[in-house]
This record gives sequence, structure tokens and C-alpha cells, in this order.
Amino acid sequence: MRDFSSSTQKENIDMSQFPVDKIRNFSIIAHIDHGKSTLADRLLEMTGAIAKTERNKQVLDKLQVERERGITVKAQTASLFYKHEEQTYLLNLIDTPGHVDFSYEVSRSISACQGVLLIVDANEIDLKNADPDRVEKQIEKMFDIPSEECIRISAKLGTNVDKVLQEVVKRIPPPTAKLEEPFKGLVFDSTFDHYRGVIANIALFSGQVCKGDKIVSAHLGKTYEVNELGILKPDEQPTERLYAGQVGYVIAGMKEVKDAQIGDTFYLHKQPVEALPGFKPAKSMVFAGIYPTDQSEYPSLRGAVEKLTLNDSSVMVQKDSSLALGAGWRLGFLGLLHMEVFNQRLEQEYNASVIVTAPTVPYKAVLSSPKLIKEYGQEVVTIVNPTQFPEKSCVEEYQEPMVLGTIISPDDYTGKIMNLCQV
Repeated sequence: MRDFSSSTQKENIDMSQFPVDKIRNFSIIAHIDHGKSTLADRLLEMTGAIAKTERNKQVLDKLQVERERGITVKAQTASLFYKHEEQTYLLNLIDTPGHVDFSYEVSRSISACQGVLLIVDANEIDLKNADPDRVEKQIEKMFDIPSEECIRISAKLGTNVDKVLQEVVKRIPPPTAKLEEPFKGLVFDSTFDHYRGVIANIALFSGQVCKGDKIVSAHLGKTYEVNELGILKPDEQPTERLYAGQVGYVIAGMKEVKDAQIGDTFYLHKQPVEALPGFKPAKSMVFAGIYPTDQSEYPSLRGAVEKLTLNDSSVMVQKDSSLALGAGWRLGFLGLLHMEVFNQRLEQEYNASVIVTAPTVPYKAVLSSPKLIKEYGQEVVTIVNPTQFPEKSCVEEYQEPMVLGTIISPDDYTGKIMNLCQV
């Protein structure tokens, strides 16, 4: 029960041999540093998608910032061919980030999946202090997941990883997609290539699409011609067609960043369909100003910000200006790490030199001045820029973000956690 093809070279693959019932779309979900990327590497090796070499580590972590920090920032897709009981299956794996700052990546990825692999780090059975029996009982108690559904694996050593693939086929249902209906594809991610333009990652909910087809954006109403499409293995593998239930990429001459909005629906020209729901906008929790070190670099920095926010749509962008720093932007992030990674990517991927102001969190002001209430059109206003704070005499009260959370911890740490919560 191993690979469909051990060749890592690009061959012409007939995607029609994978009907919906032979497709499984799934994500790997876990907290940061629990071994998601290591497990993804083993799955890629066992299905022949990559060679088993020392340099093939964190294959799906393609960004320089991911390699340097040792964390996953972007969700990445890989199509695996797996033979089980004399049947060949198409397994579409989406590896997701683990840090809470990139939770928007996870939620988007799940929209293209019918199941997930939940990794608990205590499952690393190669560790001397591992206690899988105790952990299985805890998982059953907290999440109502039967202990018999837990698979004891070591992604590092490859122990029981083959069992994971078998269970993916058995337990995760195929996508509910209909080939006979008109083409409908959801854009769940996109990147910008300087030569080929926008590359959109799509999940096909119905129908089929092939090279040369004219497709329409439900969001913009624009029509494009498909120049190239295919699957990710994990590198781009062009194919002639993609079918209902499959996950792949499309290049269709979209030269503008705004042409591929994440959450958009594509359909065939003259075959309109009802648009898919899309995604709920991310809620920014940290804001910072970003300005070019030299105002002459403003146009190039604007292009870099536009292209990077195409790839990371969870960043909120507003134009801003400062008497001291000139024209720039006010950016909203999901957290401090998210902000650091975004700025690092600007520098590494676009050679941008920027000035970043001190981060702030959003505040709310309950206004007491009738004049200001009339001006804002509401009594409570959200403030994301320190320069926007209304006069203190016109404000009844200020409100700051609060977190209502549940902390699950061993008894030994209860005292220290209580002290931290009271600080």
C-alpha cells in the first residue's frame, strides 16, 4: 500500500481517473511545533511525491521566513496518489500553520476539506516520557473522541504513518461534488508571480474546467481564459483538466492583484452559478503604521503591500499619513508574530525597506458629546490609530480588548498560572 508513482518528474496525469468517491481532501491541524510539517514530509515520502533525502525537510514550508523561524506561516497544498486495496486514491493534503496568529489560514483551508488529522504532541511515541494511554483518556474526556480512533505514530521515525493513510481513506468522506453540474470553483488561496500573474488555488465544488476555457469571477464579473491549470505535488504539475471534488491551481492571465479575491467563485462563461459563501473577514487585533524609509519608494512599496496582502488576505490595509514620516499605511494584523512575519516577508520577498511604528490594539470610546455622536453617526467608536482618539472630555469611557478563556493545566502549575492571570 504505497505509492502510485515514485517518479517526482512532471508526467501527464489524466485526472478523470479520480472520480469523487476516490478523492479525500484533508488538513493537518495542531498547535505550533507539534510535528505537522514532519508528518506531512512522511506522507509525501510514502506516496512517492518526494524522494526520501536529508534535504527534503519541511518541504511544504516554502517561504524563507518559515525556514528561518521553523514555523509554518502559509497553508500549502499537496496532491498524493495512494493505493489502497487495489484502488488508487487522490489525497489532497493541506498543511496548516499552528500559531494562533495564522488561524485565518487554517479556517480557509478547512473550507476545502471534508476531514482533518488532529495531532497531539504527546502522540510522539518515540519519546521516553511519552504516556499515550493517559493522553488518549484525556482526549476522550475533553473532546469526546473515542480512544480507539487515536493512532499512535512517530512521524520522525515513520512508525504507523502508513496506518494514517489507511484511516484517511476509511474515515474521511469524499467531497460532496457533482460532475454533471456546471463548473463552480472556490478560490481559497492565491499568490502572485512576477511573470505569470496571479496563481489561484481552487477547490472544485462541481463540474470540470480545462485549459482554454473562459471563466468568470462572480465577485468582479470579469472574464479570463485559462492558460494553465493543474495540481500541486507539491510542485506545480500541469494537467489538461480538473474535475469536481479536486483541488488544484489555475493561471488565467490575471495580471492585477485584485483579480483573484480569496473567497471568490469562478464559473464558466455563459454558465452562471450561485456564488459560494466565501470567507468571513479576519478581525485584526494589532495595528501598526508602515512607511517607506524614502518617500520616493512609495510606489514600489505600495505594489509590494498589494501583492503580499493577496497572499495574506487577513491583513487589513488603510492609507495613512504622518507629518514626520509622510505617506504610508495603517495595517491590521492578527497578532504580534503575524506583524513580524509580514514585515520580514516584505523585506525578503520584495526588498522593501520600511519604518514600522509601535503596535497598538483597537480601543472603543463611548462618546458623551452629542456633536461627536452626530459626527461619527454612533455613540461607540472603534479606534485603531492613536491620532484618532477623541478629546477625553468628550468621552464617557474607554474600553480595551478582553479575553474570556479556559485554561486546562496539570495541578502542579495551577498556582503559577493564577499568579500570571492576576498580573
